[in-house]
Amino acid sequence: MTKKYLDMNQHDALYKVARTFPGGIEALAQQMGISANVLRNKLAPTIASHYPSFEEVSTIVDLCHKAGVSEAMLPLHALLTRHGMAAFMVPIPDEVSNDDLSQTVCKVMAQVGAVAEAVSEALLDGKVTEAEADLIEREFHGALSALGEWRERIRQRARIGK
Repeated sequence: MTKKYLDMNQHDALYKVARTFPGGIEALAQQMGISANVLRNKLAPTIASHYPSFEEVSTIVDLCHKAGVSEAMLPLHALLTRHGMAAFMVPIPDEVSNDDLSQTVCKVMAQVGAVAEAVSEALLDGKVTEAEADLIEREFHGALSALGEWRERIRQRARIGK
């Protein structure tokens, strides 16, 4: 039987992200200066006796982010979700124009629509599964990121006096 990894479980998310590092866990371990076997044991959600330290989690996320791993921040989102919190990346735009603000508003509305669609789909059968809740949570994070970008663009406009 194959284990289903959940994106909103911080251990599963860290394992999933680390495995997609270019060159896999072996290359990631080399970057971290530890053996691949030790890292594999620390990351495997099924091994209860080994866990990465906070610093190792931060290093893994940072290395994956710098390597362009898709959803490198997912383990942090999952950890915060576990504690009833949410985080989002605040994109720092190089330039801000009126068109950027209009496009950002549309992006926010599209992301909120994606949340509503995920909730609606999940409720079709009257119950929400773990996988559906996981998808909804990911959509919420996308909406929060879009809101954060909108906020930052407005703040930049205020700073430059437009």
